[in-house]
Amino acid sequence: MTARAGIGQFIAWNGGCLFIGHHDRAIGEHAHQAIQLVMACEGTHRVRADESQPWHSYSIAAIPTRQPHGIDVTDADYGAVILIEPETREGRAIAQRFLAHGIAEVGDDETGAIVRAMFDRWLEGRRDDTASEARRLVSHVAAGVEPTTVTDPRILSAIAYINERLSYPITLHEVASHACLSPSRFRHLFAEQVGMGLRPYMLWRRFMLTWDLLMRGKSLSDAAHAAGFADSAHLSRTSKRAFGFAPSGIQVSSARPDPGKLLARAIADRAPLR
Repeated sequence: MTARAGIGQFIAWNGGCLFIGHHDRAIGEHAHQAIQLVMACEGTHRVRADESQPWHSYSIAAIPTRQPHGIDVTDADYGAVILIEPETREGRAIAQRFLAHGIAEVGDDETGAIVRAMFDRWLEGRRDDTASEARRLVSHVAAGVEPTTVTDPRILSAIAYINERLSYPITLHEVASHACLSPSRFRHLFAEQVGMGLRPYMLWRRFMLTWDLLMRGKSLSDAAHAAGFADSAHLSRTSKRAFGFAPSGIQVSSARPDPGKLLARAIADRAPLR
């Protein structure tokens, strides 16, 4: 059986997602595409650039895209990781503000209040409010940069077309034709409206669909095929490159979190740190 790093819930939005719950063990060195915010509730968390470096404690750690890092939130009751697509407006703003020199502290008094509210809403079972607080946190760290809003009806139609066909191969020419645009014009307009290129968007949406299906109880194999991956092994390899862990590494559930059960799991499964 694959050892899981944690148990909790997954919440997604365009350009970002949140994993929130209890982490049973530290996550070893890895790197991935997404910009990452790491935080903890009622305890500390630590991050390091690689296994030769010492751990550093953070209020909220921001980790650049492709930055090797390890994470340890096992000393906290609950932890949360927000992944942000780096090509979004907010992702670019966070990178420009904080991430020129690697892993950075981005916490302040206001972020602390937002993080507490986010964990409170989650423990109350208020999923939508949890997502709102997570997005408020991203916006604050990005200095209020407005998230990308799609308004062009051709791009809205293309997005609907893509999301209905994630289980199939999709080409630029195919989607551009659906939008009644040339491939070059579509590529430019899509990036302008959505905040990321077509290929990163499709991969992001495939990952989001995968996690949503897993949370609804689908098997890893079924979720992989439904999201357009060749098989579960292909999904796991791609997920490790993008996020640093395979889908089998975290147990997600749509059920309301039970703090008592999560803490009991924490006590039973906590592994010694390396």
